[in-house]
Amino acid sequence: MSRDETGRMMAETGIVPKKSKGQNFLIDDRVADRQVGFAGISGNDRVLEVGPGLGILTSRLVEHSAHVTCIELDDILSEYIGNKYGDRVALIRGDAVKVPFPPFDVFVSNLPYSVSTPIIFKLLDHEFRKAVVMVQKEFADRMVADVGSPDYSRLTVNLFYKAECRILEKVPRSRFKPRPEVDSAVVEIVPRPAPFDVFDERLFFKVTETTFNHRRKKIGTSLKSAGLIGDGWDVPFLDSRVESLRPVEIGEIANAIHVNRGHQ
Repeated sequence: MSRDETGRMMAETGIVPKKSKGQNFLIDDRVADRQVGFAGISGNDRVLEVGPGLGILTSRLVEHSAHVTCIELDDILSEYIGNKYGDRVALIRGDAVKVPFPPFDVFVSNLPYSVSTPIIFKLLDHEFRKAVVMVQKEFADRMVADVGSPDYSRLTVNLFYKAECRILEKVPRSRFKPRPEVDSAVVEIVPRPAPFDVFDERLFFKVTETTFNHRRKKIGTSLKSAGLIGDGWDVPFLDSRVESLRPVEIGEIANAIHVNRGHQ
């Protein structure tokens, strides 16, 4: 799909890309081919795509699986996808952040930046074999960041706890129409068992969220302000900052809080 072809389709459908929704359409067929290839889809796989847009991925997904579901918020785009693919796609019209995901094995999507964070967190709450997503490069860097990096974040820790994550390729901004201000990247997410044990996952995620929301403060200060710890509790790393702690050490904090609560 070339830039001219995309422009023609936009004119035919009447779609006007909305910057607020992060609507930038991939126009490079080679990138789309590789992205779908990375997913390793079999004929019986249930495939989920969020934000199909003009269908550059959808057209390939339906060739690999008979069980493709697309979630599209934009009325014009959902009408276009529904008319073009008919029964070959199960179309859910709505906000992918809010509507329930159907069961799926493989997730393949080009995610608008505006919803990348909530969609990835939502994705991690489901069982699946593999996800291949296109996101902005700076977001991809946060997904795979090392401890101590400015990109190290709550997203990094939650992903590390749930899955193996790696950047497969970088995609220049010139491969989209309209052209965005930043480059993108294709990222693979493969769920796996957690690499360390926590007593209470919800508590672990809450500790991660609370401390990264105040990443410049000492961990003890953040946790006390949030009412997660009491005076005199035996909890490690309270004088540290979360950006210097590995995920397993954040897990140790959560486990210590869990133990201290049991002794109250």
